[in-house]
Parts: sequence; structure tokens; C-alpha cells
Amino acid sequence: MAAESAAFTPLTLPVLPLDDEVVLPGMVVPLDLSDAEVRAAVEAAQAAARSEPGKPRVLLVPRIDGAHAATGVLGTVEQVGRLADGDPGALIRGRGRVRIGAGTSGPGAALWVEGTRVDESVPDPLPGQVAELVKEYKALATAWLRKRGAWQVVDRVQAIDDVSALADNSGYSPFLTTEQKVELLETADPVARLKLATQQLRDHLAEQDVAETIAKDVQEGVDKQQREFLLRRQLEAVRKELREINGEQDGEESDDYRARVEAADLPEKVREAALKEVDKLERSSDQSPEGSWIRTWLDTVLEMPWSERTEDAYDIQGAQAVLDAEHAGLEDVKERITEYLAVRKRRGDRGLGVVGGRRGGAVLALVGPPGVGKTSLGESVAHAMGRKFVRVALGGVRDEAEIRGHRRTYVGALPGRIVRAIKEAGSMNPVVLLDEIDKVGSDFRGDPAAALLEVLDPAQNHTFRDHYLEVELDLSDVVFLATANVLEAIPEALLDRMELVRLDGYTEDEKVVIARDHLLPRQLERAGLDADEVTVDEGALRKLAGEYTREAGVRTLERSIARLLRKVAAQHELGERKLPFTVTDADLRALIGRPHHVPESAQDPAERRTAVPGVATGLAVTGAGGDVLYVEASLADPETGAAGLTLTGQLGDVMKESAQIALSFLRSHGAELELPVGDLKDRGAHIHFPAGAVPKDGPSAGVTMTTALASLLSGRLVRTDVAMTGEVSLTGRVLPIGGVKQKLLAAHRAGITTVIIPKRNEPDLDDVPAQVLDKLDVHAVTDVRQVLELALAPGNSGARREVPVAA
Repeated sequence: MAAESAAFTPLTLPVLPLDDEVVLPGMVVPLDLSDAEVRAAVEAAQAAARSEPGKPRVLLVPRIDGAHAATGVLGTVEQVGRLADGDPGALIRGRGRVRIGAGTSGPGAALWVEGTRVDESVPDPLPGQVAELVKEYKALATAWLRKRGAWQVVDRVQAIDDVSALADNSGYSPFLTTEQKVELLETADPVARLKLATQQLRDHLAEQDVAETIAKDVQEGVDKQQREFLLRRQLEAVRKELREINGEQDGEESDDYRARVEAADLPEKVREAALKEVDKLERSSDQSPEGSWIRTWLDTVLEMPWSERTEDAYDIQGAQAVLDAEHAGLEDVKERITEYLAVRKRRGDRGLGVVGGRRGGAVLALVGPPGVGKTSLGESVAHAMGRKFVRVALGGVRDEAEIRGHRRTYVGALPGRIVRAIKEAGSMNPVVLLDEIDKVGSDFRGDPAAALLEVLDPAQNHTFRDHYLEVELDLSDVVFLATANVLEAIPEALLDRMELVRLDGYTEDEKVVIARDHLLPRQLERAGLDADEVTVDEGALRKLAGEYTREAGVRTLERSIARLLRKVAAQHELGERKLPFTVTDADLRALIGRPHHVPESAQDPAERRTAVPGVATGLAVTGAGGDVLYVEASLADPETGAAGLTLTGQLGDVMKESAQIALSFLRSHGAELELPVGDLKDRGAHIHFPAGAVPKDGPSAGVTMTTALASLLSGRLVRTDVAMTGEVSLTGRVLPIGGVKQKLLAAHRAGITTVIIPKRNEPDLDDVPAQVLDKLDVHAVTDVRQVLELALAPGNSGARREVPVAA
């Protein structure tokens, strides 16, 4: 107990300051006595030791930025002599921590202070957590020493069992900063000090691992670059030898993109962009994926016909002759192309070819039913103008990138269809046919129709920018022809950028001309027949167009001709028919069967659909052109009590409202029209549109439904040769509708001779072909009463027939 109390008695010691150095207990350090403060402290300790037993003692205190620490280390001077370099020095061993107190006086020139030893005892045996901490520290220290190759020190560390001594042993670590060592010195609790030393060692090992990993990666990269450089040099030497063997000159490599770009006739901005990409390519390695993207982009740019243009054929009469020879009818489109060529010729003659960076392109929308020649017309337009032709199919396209291209960062990126069309045409001013533009869809990948807004805008498309090319492309000299079947399916903003040209279908005479001059020669060749072997007379062609097919276009007519010629060819090969052979209308039934579309007027009167009251003939417009629409009406049995109006035939809201208006008009004006309107109050009315699987909508069937109900109530039949169209109002006014030309063509095809249209649609008759108007008796009316007078057959002495009752 006496020794223990003596150990913690106050000490009076000379101070030996250590600038930016820290000595921990257990460390043995040499100090240079040439420093005045060090020499004064050692000499003072030696003078004091003469009167006391033991070795001279000093207080080692760290001094950082001129400030002394609050805790020092008691050190004993083990030996005084010469250091390795010959200078005087002293060897001092750290013994224990001392908490510094007040200053005092003492012998010599040194600073003397009072201090108190710090208690660093640890319970024995060690607690489990402390023992695990000791084990972890020894493992970390061993790992660090082995990395440095200090094997002799490993055994000494493993032999230390005292917790305080083990923690202070980290003072030898060269990676610790002065601040970290001072923190260890001032931590009195040995367990806390060992935790701190363990954490410091763990952090250093983690940093060392990261540094070693980085150094390894850097070294591997350097080695790879050196190896790649060496292999490239060898490859260049091999290529040079091969070129010398083959007699080639240096620099004739196919992948010399810089020479290709400089030799190409590119616009200035495109050339600058291409040279930037060449610079990137030269800096990248062959294995880099960016290199392959740049090569593909450069190939695409170099393949574009930047300076290639075809000269337009300004022979206006010759262009018109080409259009007339390749297409019968379609006068509107022919006139528009002729006008375009005439204006372009005059602008070229006066030096007005380019104004504000824009040339004189054209954007036309050809809208009409299938089979009228919209797609083939585009090729004829290019032929007439002397331009290249390319077709872009847009049906079913749902990705915006199909129009504007993909970004180059995507794998498999490609330019858009517009750029590909220009590249395919090999000219900057081709005729581009955007086929089926009304079939473009949209989903999560964007709206292609919105991307077409810039393409088809003559005020913007001279600076069109594809996402893949990312350079400006001039589309202002391109003639765009867009085709569509349904006008309503084209977005309004897109339609506003195009000039609309309607193709409403062919008359029967035009179909006969098309079949004779175009379809028949083509199908004779496909059937392996010569024109002098099989002849089809005009009567047979007319019957094929009128009774075997009923369409706005000529596709089904061409199939019928092909079927007819196949039958003749097969009969000849079987020995059943000799050639040459002339097909007449009498031969059609034996060759291809009975007609499918017999006109209503040609049927037996008892079998006609209008042979009973309550059936009227209307006219409609569908996606396939004009068509004849029948309306049937009946009244329910009064005993069933089913009052009101029933509508069937898959009708839209507008058509249902038209039926309500027709019924309301007859109820309010029945007495004036001498109709038994009491039947409408007591019995339910039923209006049906046959072909119930086909959706129907629109207001133009209003007069037809009114006529059918009036026929039903009056018992008077609707004339078989009469068809009608028009919207009806509650006051009986007949309001205008659309599609007059298509409806009159459909009536002509169906064998109708009398057509009733609204008075305000009379100007639309100018669009109807003259040969159709000559065969139709067209009545323009303003009131539904006029419709009833024209459409209903005269009654039988004023007697009303029995009204049919619905089953």
C-alpha cells in the first residue's frame, strides 16, 4: 500500500517540450541535445538526480503551435552520449502519464512543473469484451505489420498482455497524425484508449485497401494501354508491309473517315459536325463502343445525298400526258400537279427558286376510299415531274422515333423514316408518299402524328432535325403526298398543314376505261396470255364493274378480271377451250358465276326491298366510299302496349337523335300531311337499319327515316328508283350534309335514277362527273314535304293500305 501511495504522490519535474511530436508510455526515443530546451531539461534532471536515488526524470510534454498539452509523459534518461550522426543525444524511455499542474522552481534553466501520475490500472482478469478488443487489436496490428514485412515486431506485439501498454504501443505507428497521438495521450482510461487505437488502425487499413485497389487498377490500365499501344504499332507495321506487297499507297484505308469527310460535298454545318465526330473517333480505341457508334453515324451522314438534286421536268404538257396515260379520272390531283409544275417553272425562270432558305415543295393529302389509286398516283406524280419516288408506309406506326429517329445513345439506334427515305431516294427533292397517314397510332412511346407536324410544315421543314443525325436537313424541296381513307382520323393540326384533295371514287365509265387500258393488260401478263389470245369486250367489262363489283375503287374489279383470265387459261390447258377467245357479257356467268350486285330496279317488283310500305332508300358515306342505305319502319301491335321508339342497327347518338326528330315532326304535322298520327301515339314505332353489324352515325339519314315512317303510316310505297339524303329539322326543313359526290356515285352504281338532296348542297353538284349527272335526275329540296311528294308513289284512290305490324 505504501509503494502504491508513493507512486501517486505529487511530482516536481523539469519540462522537456516536444514540438509536433508525441511520446507515449513504453516508447524509447532518442532526442537531440543540440536543442537548448532539451539540453536544459536533461541537465536539470541530472542535477536533481544527484540528490535522489534512481535515473534522471523529465516530463515529456507535446507542444503544438506553441501550446503545451495538459497531459505529459514521465520519462527517464536512460543514457547520454552521441547519436548516429555524431551529435550529442539522450535516450529517454516513457514511463507513465502525468497530469500537469502549476509551475514551480528548480535547479538549472529548465521549466519545472508539478504533476500527478494518472491511474491506468485495469481489472484482472480482463472482462470478455475487453479480451475480444485486445484480440481484435492484435489481429489488426499483425495484418498491418505483415504488409510492411515487420515480422520481428509481430511477436513482440503478440506478447503484450497489458491493455494500457498495448494501446500505447500504437504510438509507434507512422500513419498516425500528431493530433491523433495527442488524443491517445490524453485518454486516461486504458480500455477507451485501446478502442480508439483499434478504430484508428481499422480506418488506416481500410484506406490502405482502397489505395491498393486503385493503384492496382491504375497499374493494370497502364499495362493494358502499353500492351495495346505495342500491338497497334505491330498492326500498323503489318498493314504497311501488306500495302507494300500489294502495291498500295499509304493512306488508302477504307476507314479513313477524315479524308472521306473532307472529300465529300457536305454543307458547312454538317461538315463541322462530321469533323468533330472524326476527332472523337481518332481519340477512342477500336474496342470502345463509342467508336462503333461514331462510325455508323459517319457512314449514315456520308451516304446522305446532301448535294444531289434531280432537275424537274418542266414540260407541262408532257407531264399532263403522263398523268392522263397512267390514271383515268382523278382530275383534281392532275390539275394540282400541273399547277405546281407551272408555278415552279415560272419561279425558276425569274430566279425565285430559293426564298428565305426555303424552296417550293408541296404537301398534298389524298383522301378517299380504298382502291381509287392514291398510292399508285404518287409514283405517277414522280414520273411526271422527273423525280425519284419513295414510299413510306405509316400504317400501324406507334413510335415517335420512327419519324424523328432514335438518340445515338441507344443500342441499335437508327435515323427516322424520313431520313431513310431521303437516303433511299438518293436525292434531296424526291416525291415521298406517306401511305396510310390516318392509320398512325400513339402510345407510351409518343405520338408519331405530332412528330410529322414539322415534317409537313412548309414554313419549318427546311430546318428539320432528326434525333439521330442532329444536323439540319432541308425538306422544303420535297413533294410530300399523304394518303388516307378516313379524313376524320387525321389530327386537325396535321391536316391544317396539308392541301386536301379528295378522291371520291370512279364512275362506271371510268372503271371500264381503267379496266381496258390498265387492269386487263397487267392481268393478261400475269396469267401468261397475250392480248391477241384473249379479248374482253366492253360489255363484259361494264357488267363486271356494275354487277360483279360495287366499290368506289377498282381492286375488286381487278381481282374479278384476274379470276376470269385464270379460268380461261385453265380451260385452255385442259383442252376445254380454244384460243383466241373473246369474252362477252353472256360468258361471265359460265366462267365466274352469277352477279353479286343486281340493281334494285332490275329485280322482280315483288322481290324489291321497297315493295312494302315503310322501306326507304338512303345514301351514306363509309370508309370504302359512298353506299346505299335502306331504312325499314314498322308499328307494334297496340295490344302489347309497347309505346315509344325502338331503334336497331348499331346506330350512333346523332342518328338516334335524327330518328327522334323525324318521329316528332310526323306527330306534330301528321294532320297536315293527312297521316293517321294516332297510330304513333298508341303503338310503338320501330326503325331498323339492315347490316346491323356495321356501325352507323350521322344526321344525313333524317329525311330517309321521315319518308319511311310516312310511307308506313300512309300505306304508300316509296319509289324504287329514288334515293335521298339530308338532315331534317323539327320544322321540316332539309339541312345540308356532306359527301354529295360520293353518295351520287354510289346511287349511280346501284342503278338509282332519281336522287333527292338538300337545296344548299346544290353547288356540290359541280364536283360530280358529267356522265353521272346525265344519268341521274337530281332534285334539290328545302322542305321534307317536297321529299314526300317526290319519293312516295301515288295512293290507290286515297285508300290507305293496312299498316304492317311488327312481330
